[in-house]
Amino acid sequence: MTVKRHGWIAAATALLLGAAAAEAEPLKLAHSTWVGYGPLFIAQEKGYFAEEGVEVELVNMEDVKIRFPALAAGKIDALVTTVDTMLNFLSEDQSYRYLFALDDSRGGDGIVARKEIKTIADLKGRTVGYTEGSVSQFFLGVLLKQAGLRLSDVKSQNMTAGDAGAAFVAGRLDAAVTWEPWLTRGKQAPHGHLLVDSSATPGLIVDVAVTTPEKLEARRADLQAVYRAWIRAVEFQKANEEEADEIMARGVGGWLEDPAVFKETRAGIGYYDRAMNEAYFGTPDKPGQIVETITNAIELGREIGQFKVEVDPVSLIAFDIVNQ
Repeated sequence: MTVKRHGWIAAATALLLGAAAAEAEPLKLAHSTWVGYGPLFIAQEKGYFAEEGVEVELVNMEDVKIRFPALAAGKIDALVTTVDTMLNFLSEDQSYRYLFALDDSRGGDGIVARKEIKTIADLKGRTVGYTEGSVSQFFLGVLLKQAGLRLSDVKSQNMTAGDAGAAFVAGRLDAAVTWEPWLTRGKQAPHGHLLVDSSATPGLIVDVAVTTPEKLEARRADLQAVYRAWIRAVEFQKANEEEADEIMARGVGGWLEDPAVFKETRAGIGYYDRAMNEAYFGTPDKPGQIVETITNAIELGREIGQFKVEVDPVSLIAFDIVNQ
């Protein structure tokens, strides 16, 4: 009996150790090269993730069309993207959840147009360059909706944001939805001016952390820890801008590896701290602005035939990450 008992204890211990090892797996968070994700690297370098009780592996995946399948397949645990982009990957078989906001665009995105185009309504019938299926299309679509127009009311030219900016400067477009350096080059062109930028639409173009319902259930405590570490990193950035830019530029890398370039690009976005997250997400009883952003994206997606899933926007939000 003693042998059996010891054998049972050994087996139970092995099971517990195995479970602990499984829980100790690093949380893999996928991102692209973008200034808005910089505080993730502050959290990593300053040890905030570890102090909050989670080991995080930051994985660079530039193409969102690779990131989402990787998340759905369980190869990563979470990713960062814009609110509207996530909706493009929803299906009857696969759902996702918004966790918390990282940053929003505050002048980093915009529309340059010919000088005779004074308002968004003046874009009707004009040739506009932008990237279809991207945040640029979402930005344009919402602005057109506010002006009583649809995307079908403009002559769309599908191209990258950079190509759209260059085509506008060359005089081949009436307007372009783009970002720096093309916003500056566009308004400096003899025929151009800045029609509008994202500083006029706070809370519209927002980067968020996303996971699946299954990962949320399995790693809720870890995801809450990631959020706490993010908040600490944002507070560090506020108090130590120069050092923060150096850490973030080094971590994000790529075209943003120069701290001066990182700082210049950062001027077009704003990082979300605790108060901003709580206001943007709200609570189940009183949801915040994110619901309006989701609703706008769903309506625009249906208008252009990209979104056909019936879904309640509130059901896509994991309120207990921000409100923990």
